[in-house]
Amino acid sequence: MNGEEGNVAPRSSARPRYAALIVAAGRGHRSGLGLPKQYAQIGGMAVLRRTLLAFQEADEIDVIRCVIHPDDRALYDEAVAGLSGIGEPIAGGATRQISVRLGLEALSDEHPDIVLIHDAARAFVSRELITRMAAATDEENGAVPTLALSDSLKHVENDAVVGTIDRSTCRAVQTPQTFPFQAILDAHRAAAERDDLTDDAAVAEAAGLHVRSVEGDERNIKLTTSEDFARAAAHLAPAREYRAGQGFDVHAFCPGDHVFLCGVKIDHDMALEGHSDADVGLHALTDAIYGAIGEGDIGQHFPPSDPQWKGADSEIFLKDAVERVAARGGAIVNVDVTLICEAPKVGPHREAISERLSEMLGIARHRINVKATTSEKLGFTGRREGIAALAAVSVALPGDDNA
Repeated sequence: MNGEEGNVAPRSSARPRYAALIVAAGRGHRSGLGLPKQYAQIGGMAVLRRTLLAFQEADEIDVIRCVIHPDDRALYDEAVAGLSGIGEPIAGGATRQISVRLGLEALSDEHPDIVLIHDAARAFVSRELITRMAAATDEENGAVPTLALSDSLKHVENDAVVGTIDRSTCRAVQTPQTFPFQAILDAHRAAAERDDLTDDAAVAEAAGLHVRSVEGDERNIKLTTSEDFARAAAHLAPAREYRAGQGFDVHAFCPGDHVFLCGVKIDHDMALEGHSDADVGLHALTDAIYGAIGEGDIGQHFPPSDPQWKGADSEIFLKDAVERVAARGGAIVNVDVTLICEAPKVGPHREAISERLSEMLGIARHRINVKATTSEKLGFTGRREGIAALAAVSVALPGDDNA
């Protein structure tokens, strides 16, 4: 994603400014999940988060904003925690059409040339489709992704088939639907009193805006019912390859009164010395995840020479590694962490550490194992000079040589 949050990039005559408007204000009652479907977990991640990651990875996108239901702010904050470059959410309205119009009005301050309007529930939108839709849109033409229909179509009235529809002229329509910004904003303003327009393309058509049909993506399904979620979960499972990673870290003791181990603060008569919060467990685990996906180590992504990481919460490092797995369409399968020290005693905190890791990694508690041991009073840990940590992870990634 280009540009920085809160800044308006200068327009270039050679390159339009693109905004993504993610519509996430629906209630999703048909999903039967007990909460709005955009916040439900799939593959260990909230649907909305998976959608946002796809747009974050697209080089064309300069601005990303979400339209949400005002009652869902806590769910939204949890879903987007740690993501950068996502603007302040916009409060939606009673219908999708109203929510889109309110979102477009708020986006006016960002001065986009082109807007991509996307349903949050289409969490498997690909970077390739985003690029294709952005390229198909200009100052005179909107575009929608479409799919040819393979099933026969019948016109039905009162449970009776009264005709056959020529499917060769019909297409199933997806999102993101893309438009010249001012034109679609004007179209939504003009259609504010109508309630018969089923999508943004219909709003554009009603205003006389030309809309192109662009090849869609069969994988870009919309999650609506509980059956959709079950199929999507199955979609994530096959054709996977499994990778292993390992990490190791040590930190020396220094004066202090507590240590952080895997995100849990533990009282102790010493502290751990380090540029960040010196959480030796999280550092080892983060390096293990980077190793599983071939992404180097913490020092590469968060150099200790950079003053912005002085005293930083090591959860930041772990979240970055987790996001890199998710951006590849992958999932962390399990983690195993071993903490090596004479003191403090880890056993009384083992359950709290496991729960904290479950929270940070977004995986179930039974996929996490935490062990503690000593070095039988040998070496620097045996002399109570510091703590060492070992970590191993397994990661499932799409079975693709380029994954």
